[in-house]
Amino acid sequence: MRAALLALVLLAFAAGCGGDDDTGEPVASGDGECESVDAPDPREETREAPTTPLAAGTSYSLVFDTSCGTLTVALDLESAPKTAASLVALAEDGYYDDTIIHRVVPNFVIQGGDTTQTGGGGPGYQTVDPPPRDASYVKGVVAMAKAETDPVGAAGSQFFVVTGADAGLPPLYAIVGKVTEGLDTAERIGALGVTDGPPSMPVLVRTVTVSET
Repeated sequence: MRAALLALVLLAFAAGCGGDDDTGEPVASGDGECESVDAPDPREETREAPTTPLAAGTSYSLVFDTSCGTLTVALDLESAPKTAASLVALAEDGYYDDTIIHRVVPNFVIQGGDTTQTGGGGPGYQTVDPPPRDASYVKGVVAMAKAETDPVGAAGSQFFVVTGADAGLPPLYAIVGKVTEGLDTAERIGALGVTDGPPSMPVLVRTVTVSET
């Protein structure tokens, strides 16, 4: 059942994503606070697929600055080398800047990475990194959303962060990393979930930057 939920990324979640005020005042949500912001204008953007692999021996992380706080995702180059290279290229090109978390399912996942804000957008290409058969989608794991008809491990730009203890998903979704800092931010966003769709208030991803060590 929950596998089907993630497969339905082509459903439109744009309704209810907008906000009426842009005061920047904090609004209580869960154990922390999120800023009250307007959702940015949706946009159609495509990119060319990266052709250069990430440097061996280098660790890469993505730092998300959101209206609910920051979180850092350490990328797993072993599990998903093509997808990790794609995410780094998209982040460095500003693809994720001024996007929203368009989908929240309470105690399950939060999902973003779509510039169109509909749940059906992407960068115009796919990578494929099938996960291992024993893949486990537990709290803090970051993986890639895909349509039901896409091959196992297919990925565009849309990602999800597991916020429940165990999402119980089958090994169909490329695992790109895990949250190493700011898990409370993911939980704060998850607390804005109503059912399966947009959060109760817009959650803005201001920037996604790449950190190398």
